Amino acid sequence: MSQNLASLAARKGLDKNLFEQIVRAKGEPVRLKEIAREYKVGEANIFGASMAYDFIQGENANKKAYLCNGSSCLCAGTQTEVKTALLTQFDESEIGHATCLGRCHENYSFQIDGVNYSGKDIQQIAQIVKAKSDESDYYFSQEYYHVENCLSQPILTEEISDVASYYGLLVELLKQYSNDELLQQIIDSGLRGRGGAGFPTGIKWQSCAQQEALEKYIVCNADEGDPGAFSDRYLLEKRPHSILFGMLVAGILAGAKWGVLYIRDEYPESVINAQEAIEEFESLNILEQLNYKFQFKIVRGAGAYICGEETALLRSIEGQRPMVSVRPPFPTVKGLFGKPTILNNVETFAAIHWIFQYSPQTYAAIGNGKSTGSKLLSLDSHFNKPGIYEVAMGEKLSDVIEKAGGFSVPIKALHIGGPLGGLVPASHFEKLTIDFESFQEKGFLLGHASIIGIPETQSIAEYVYHLFEFTAAESCGKCFPCRLGATRGKEMFRDAINQKDFLNKQLLDDLLETMEKGSLCALGGGVPLPVKNALQYFLSEMSELFEAESLQRIDVVEA
Repeated sequence: MSQNLASLAARKGLDKNLFEQIVRAKGEPVRLKEIAREYKVGEANIFGASMAYDFIQGENANKKAYLCNGSSCLCAGTQTEVKTALLTQFDESEIGHATCLGRCHENYSFQIDGVNYSGKDIQQIAQIVKAKSDESDYYFSQEYYHVENCLSQPILTEEISDVASYYGLLVELLKQYSNDELLQQIIDSGLRGRGGAGFPTGIKWQSCAQQEALEKYIVCNADEGDPGAFSDRYLLEKRPHSILFGMLVAGILAGAKWGVLYIRDEYPESVINAQEAIEEFESLNILEQLNYKFQFKIVRGAGAYICGEETALLRSIEGQRPMVSVRPPFPTVKGLFGKPTILNNVETFAAIHWIFQYSPQTYAAIGNGKSTGSKLLSLDSHFNKPGIYEVAMGEKLSDVIEKAGGFSVPIKALHIGGPLGGLVPASHFEKLTIDFESFQEKGFLLGHASIIGIPETQSIAEYVYHLFEFTAAESCGKCFPCRLGATRGKEMFRDAINQKDFLNKQLLDDLLETMEKGSLCALGGGVPLPVKNALQYFLSEMSELFEAESLQRIDVVEA
């Protein structure tokens, strides 16, 4: 069925993208029926797709203001104050929630009429609302965050002073090297996907290039939905040309004519800045110099965390429900509209220019040999100098903490890598290095490398409940282990925290194992990791929530 829907959506292609038509309909039944007829797709499919997004249909759609309820804001304890301030200007029914607005460096995050605010902006809510009603430019968020390059020479944080010369590098490269030689350079660099999985980028691109097809696509996963992460937002807003360059190279090497940036709706500034960069690129007439046809297009999301998973993202662009697909076939063989597709995240594409400018060998020499190059870290407000840090792969976590000035409050753990990342206790800060292997060996996950401080005052049990609640709300619903497992986990911790029931350790372990082994994607399969970390390192803090007998049985087995 999904293949047929993809084929129907492909008839009008990206010029008149089905998903964008659904978003514009804003859940209006009459318009959705018209779309179904126009695209010759069943009404149930169109209505079903529209209901999968927070900001199209449902109780959280079409609100005047949105309150961030991400993990960093939760731990910072700022949002009760923000909610109180919003209620002075809006009715309760006019306020919705957004999972993360990417303002984790200062928290107090909220959105009014499609513009994000944070930090001291809370003190200006009345002025913001007045400016909106007067349609004036009276108040905009004066956002600032620290950006630090910890390398001898910046890679991702390098300034782009001359845009024309920046793209001119590609013109020269294509005169000197064949496509196969350029692909080999990317392989030689050792660059691995920065979205979390860490798959070798050059191998992925080579796989797509080898496919015989009249149509191919390049897709940038800019749906940075991990609470605590804002490194992609930094690149989209401050270094968008680095992303476009990487996508263009991928398109030429694979033989694709379209480059799609799927940017999350919660990042309005990213959408604006990326579009301006596309227009600037087009004005340079670089494609005429290359004698190549390639078109960039931004597709703006509508509030669905699952779209960070590559196959769900592709289904979303096609106008289907954003649900995970079974692999193989992988997107490089059968991706967008059933055609070969290269899909990488923002940070991966952004590294390509530097690799060609300074050589793949120079890039490969940075890091630990398996994890090469640099990594952007997003440090939240629990650090004295929160912001974006570019470090070499292999950098000690303890050194990063020191460079960030230590913590602003006493910290007992760091949640690294988003909601599916590891919960690292303070005792392990000295043991980890910033690379895929170190985190995996120690039982954690680097993922997107967002770093959220868990203060000593934060209840670990309530934080675990928050993770289950998040997963239950964001599950695409395709597989039972994720859809039902997250809901059961949420209910178990809710009842234990509210003293309605005790947790059973064996039952909880069985639930986590089922989710880990049976889920189709990393959402259901990944959330057991931080929960397991919590049980391993903070069980004593939560012991009163468990049935005494279930803990005693564990003690007997371990003895």
